[in-house]
Amino acid sequence: MTSPMSPPTPPTSPDPLTPPAPPHAASPAAEAAFMAELRRLKAWSGLSYREVERAAAAAGEVLPYSTAATMLRKDRLPREAVLVAYLVACGVDADDTRRWVAARRELAAGPPPAPTAERPLPPVRNGRQRPRLMLAGLAAAVAVLVGAGAVATGATTVQEEQQTAGLAGQP
Repeated sequence: MTSPMSPPTPPTSPDPLTPPAPPHAASPAAEAAFMAELRRLKAWSGLSYREVERAAAAAGEVLPYSTAATMLRKDRLPREAVLVAYLVACGVDADDTRRWVAARRELAAGPPPAPTAERPLPPVRNGRQRPRLMLAGLAAAVAVLVGAGAVATGATTVQEEQQTAGLAGQP
């Protein structure tokens, strides 16, 4: 068991002078393969989930043991911050951490988009898709202008003229 302040020590190998190499992020083809390598890294570190939590805290990272356990149970990519805290807790150096993060980003970006020739082209707009809307707007504008013009010129309707004529004939 390691103390919270000391970095984890890898398990001993047949040759005591050469510790086994940790698993590395070699651009896995799928998220499941990436996560399998992270599980191998935990086995390589020899740490329990509680020890992973303590080692992360000692390195200034926050990684609850339950988060680490949940992360390794799934075949989905962890958030980048969780990955970094986990790698630091497992004793991965800065260069290898950068490689792991780069591999995670590559997987998160997904496969490159298909060539545009294989995608169906969007329908071509011929300018006839909006004439009804434009015509309705134009009609409304004309009606407003005609009404405003009639009010401004003092025009009267037929009913108003008849009422006025009827009133004029009365004493």
